[in-house]
Amino acid sequence: MTDLVNISAVNAWIVALLGYVVVFIGLVMLMAVMMIMGAIMVSRAKKAQAAAPAAAPAAPAAPKAEAPGTAGELKLYDTDPRDAAMVMAIVADTLGKPLNQLRFKSIKEVKEDEI
Repeated sequence: MTDLVNISAVNAWIVALLGYVVVFIGLVMLMAVMMIMGAIMVSRAKKAQAAAPAAAPAAPAAPKAEAPGTAGELKLYDTDPRDAAMVMAIVADTLGKPLNQLRFKSIKEVKEDEI
C-alpha cells in the first residue's frame, strides 16, 4: 500500500497524468455522444423535410390583400398612430380577447375643452 501523505514526485506525476487522461477520455466520449446525437437529429430533420412536400403538393401562393385577422381600415381623428395602438392594446387586454378578434372602426382623441 502506498503512503498518500508522503508520496514521491514520480508517483505524484503519474497520479496527475492518470487523472488528466481520465478527464480527457471522458470529454472525448461526451463529444462522440454529442456528434452521434447531432447526426441522428439531422437525419430525422431531412426525413421530415423530404416527407412534407410529398404529403402536400406545392400550390401557388395567392397574394393576400390583408393579413389574417385584420378587420379592415382604421380611421384616426387627431390621434397619433402610436397612441391608437396603445388604446387598442389596452382595450384588448381589458376585455381579455386577442386583438385580432376586435374591430376598431375609428379612434378620435377627445380634447379637454371638448368635454
